[in-house]
Amino acid sequence: MSTSTGNAPASTSIRGAHLVGSVNLPDAETVFRTVSAHLGDRLRRMPDGEVGERFYWVQFQTARFDRMDGIARIPGEPLLLRGVFDGRPFRLEPGVDPDELVFPDLGYAEAALDSYAVFRRLRVEGVIAPGTRFQVSLPTPAGVVGPFVVPEDRAAFEPAYERALFGELQRILDGIPHADLAIQWDTAVEFALLEGRMPSWFGDDVLAGVVERAARQAAAVPADVEVGYHLCYGDVEEQHFVQPGDAGHLADVLRGILTDAPRPVDWVHLPVPIERDDDAYFAPLAGVAVPAGTELYLGLLHHEDGVEGARRRAAAAATAVPTFGVGTECGFGRGPSERTPALLDLHAAVAEAW
Repeated sequence: MSTSTGNAPASTSIRGAHLVGSVNLPDAETVFRTVSAHLGDRLRRMPDGEVGERFYWVQFQTARFDRMDGIARIPGEPLLLRGVFDGRPFRLEPGVDPDELVFPDLGYAEAALDSYAVFRRLRVEGVIAPGTRFQVSLPTPAGVVGPFVVPEDRAAFEPAYERALFGELQRILDGIPHADLAIQWDTAVEFALLEGRMPSWFGDDVLAGVVERAARQAAAVPADVEVGYHLCYGDVEEQHFVQPGDAGHLADVLRGILTDAPRPVDWVHLPVPIERDDDAYFAPLAGVAVPAGTELYLGLLHHEDGVEGARRRAAAAATAVPTFGVGTECGFGRGPSERTPALLDLHAAVAEAW
């Protein structure tokens, strides 16, 4: 499939690296120390690895829903995922007004505040480089509502969950100095809607619904806090829900976010499938005007083919976007832990230091 050379052209500037979020290490301190040792001079922001109950992205939210009044799982035997999680979706109970739902602590603020205390201590100790921001990755509301709520209740439930999630965000904003903080919105289910793999509750114009929600998410983050987006095609057992034909939908959402966000967007991360080292995959990105202040990261690092494969994909990407940083397609917290150091070293081997 390749139409490019094996090395990125000299005009390409691969500036820095980005960690999407999850890292398969046991706790936040181990993540911060390990990432700093392998990759510290190439990162502007550092996540805590989404350790603990967050290891399987948003699945832990179902345990919160189980404690709520007004919603319940559909009847039947539990559908166990990984032998632990019940995969049965939730529905609103008859007569319940979703505006009156009372959500418990969703867990995002508590985790962020706990991890930031470790981050701050390690930065004082000199483990974490000065100027590095603490990155908090949050799902979009659709990312939780889509997989966990029955289709007929998604439109009613989403605004209620959005309010609860924005409440978690406010606790994070209140508890962490803004100069130290970066918020990333993980945007995945939206691409299942755009690709027709999940029924949409966004109205007739799905793209407009995606962009409208993304603009609200940007507006919820103050201007003195960095904000970014991880655009994703899913990562269930290291597989996309559909392989993108090209970066067309990604380009459309990227363009919409950059146009409609009421504040500057500091970075956007896009996936690149391992087999796509052809110019055609990246061509739609050439039509997107990315502001100088917005960092673009391409998820073209794959453990299967290392530096050589990354260079092929970078060369193809450079035909559309001459300057970008690199990352993996998604987080790697659900891959084998022994793979983690090599993946961090792969980031360092391909990305220039900041």
